[in-house]
Amino acid sequence: MKVVFDQHSWHLEHAGRILISHQPDRPCCYVGHGTASVAMYRGNFDIQDYVDARVPLSHAVVVAEDAGFRIALHHSAGTEPDVVLTVQVNEADAIIRFEHAADSINRLWWRVVATPEEHVWGCGEQMSYFDLRGRHFPLWTSEPGVGRDKSTHITWQADVTAKAGGDYYHTNYPQPTFLSSGRYALHAETTAYADFDFRHADFHELQFWAVPERIELYGAPTFVELVSKLSTRFGRQPALPDWVLGGAILGLKNGLDHAERIIKQSQAHGVRVSGLWCEDWVGLRQTSFGKRLFWDWRWNETRYPDARNWVKSLNERGIRFMGYVNPYLCNDGTLYQEARNAGYLATSADGGEYLVDFGEFWCGVVDFTNPDAAQWFAQRVIGQEMLEAGLDGWMADFGEYLPTDARLANGVDAMIMHNAWPTLWAEVNARAVAQAGRTGDVVFFMRAGYTGVQAHCPLLWAGDQSVDFTRHDGLQTVICGALSSGLLGNAYHHSDIGGYTSLFGNRRTPELFQRWAEMAAFTPVMRTHEGNRPDENFQFWQDETVLEHFAHMTRLYVALVPYVRELMRDAQTRGLPLQRPLFLHFEQDEHAYAIQDQYLYGEDLLVAPVHEAGRTDWQPYLPAGAQWIHLWSGETYEGGCRVTVPAPLGEPPVFVRADCARRDVLLALATC
Repeated sequence: MKVVFDQHSWHLEHAGRILISHQPDRPCCYVGHGTASVAMYRGNFDIQDYVDARVPLSHAVVVAEDAGFRIALHHSAGTEPDVVLTVQVNEADAIIRFEHAADSINRLWWRVVATPEEHVWGCGEQMSYFDLRGRHFPLWTSEPGVGRDKSTHITWQADVTAKAGGDYYHTNYPQPTFLSSGRYALHAETTAYADFDFRHADFHELQFWAVPERIELYGAPTFVELVSKLSTRFGRQPALPDWVLGGAILGLKNGLDHAERIIKQSQAHGVRVSGLWCEDWVGLRQTSFGKRLFWDWRWNETRYPDARNWVKSLNERGIRFMGYVNPYLCNDGTLYQEARNAGYLATSADGGEYLVDFGEFWCGVVDFTNPDAAQWFAQRVIGQEMLEAGLDGWMADFGEYLPTDARLANGVDAMIMHNAWPTLWAEVNARAVAQAGRTGDVVFFMRAGYTGVQAHCPLLWAGDQSVDFTRHDGLQTVICGALSSGLLGNAYHHSDIGGYTSLFGNRRTPELFQRWAEMAAFTPVMRTHEGNRPDENFQFWQDETVLEHFAHMTRLYVALVPYVRELMRDAQTRGLPLQRPLFLHFEQDEHAYAIQDQYLYGEDLLVAPVHEAGRTDWQPYLPAGAQWIHLWSGETYEGGCRVTVPAPLGEPPVFVRADCARRDVLLALATC
């Protein structure tokens, strides 16, 4: 990286390519003022902005200093600087710090030089598009919405019924970080609302609703080194515990007797079971959405009598128990009163009680900006009510619901804290596990995220997909989410097998569950979910053929464990995700740059899940530069093209790299 400047212009170069360019007639920075309108309804946000002013900072004064460069940006010569930057560079990286900005500025636009053929990835966990080029992406943690495609009937129904129809950019986990096919990455250090716009041929425009602290640029000669560098920047996750790799985690939520019956039935059919995940350990309440949990984080002895001894009996059978928690407390529960009396809840602007509507019940928000409240939740709720009660893991849900009009203990505007909330929530969970001395043994998983969540959360899950094959909310979105988040340091990703959301007559089918299980066998964790309306949806134990298929997939998953352990070591040493985009190891094949519905599992396996109903064959793309052996037929194919292979249920399209040292071991998976 280097800075080149003259009297009125400057630009930042990486490997001979200009990344940031300022000229008087083409400035890189615009500033202004806007008035936002934000409305939240059950985690779905309607965000509007009226821009009062947008001014180009066309005049620059650049001064070289010992530590780098100081750049004053003015809207015209002879005026006080609107923004003052410092730029520090080394051989491969650069940091642009915003040292000063005029008080009137609450909007900033920053331009990065682009090329028409460039590809861009990242921006957190994106579910609809892996290659971000040609679209803009508002970065705001929220419910993704139902359907996520404004042209579909189901999205329209969700919108008119509960303001819950999403769009392609809605995500639980945004992050103001992207990677370019130019082999550089950009990260903006801010928690303000942002919108990264990749629609222009010759520049990317990054909009921030507050002046960011800094912009960081990282360069590397290869994508592998670039991803490794980002993982170092954001923090590396602990390896998953060995017990998780012993089989599927069965997600059941109908009490103890139901759980025991399904475990017995599953194991009798050969299903490998490593854990039992019961969301309803805290009890249920019935709403129009479906069966919801009772958000008071304590054992419900009616559904799970003598729960602690029962969990011990599960452990003796080699099964770990997992539960559910989120950072909110229902106001008809005991922990809410405890937190309220201690002053641990966020308040309204006048200091009064603040409750959030979660869909026919109301909750308080534990204020994690108050260190005492964060420690109370970690020690009192997670430590005592969960870990001491025998839980070995849990879904750490939500994190994206912080209302923008709540008042917080640290005095920071909730509009700025909103995106930071998932990382604070992850830190509370990680602290509780660490204080119990259980890091690396207990595993919690989250759907919400933002910058820095990587250092605390050991496992992502893809959120609440619809129980279908749809393009923007079904099975294939899980792949896109794993690939986009994996580039930013999230090594471990998984999803609800069979999806979760069933609304407006949408129902899970046996085929959908089977295809989802086939993909899940080639991810770090296999976990089922009964869904939001379990009584109306297909469950795997209801059909002998599906149960046998699921058992086969769990055997395949367990057979992969030696390989997965090697990938986990790779994640720890190099920061590489287990599920990788094709271009990560085949940089010269630009046809692979936009593929988002298949992935490399490590370097040696290529997985192309079937994500359409009724298919018995599939056409995966095999990257150029290698030969690929079809796992089930043993036939060898040259890379660099699409091939057609049989894909009956039970034989997902998987290929082994022909020149890998593990070839014979991996090909033996076909006999599992």
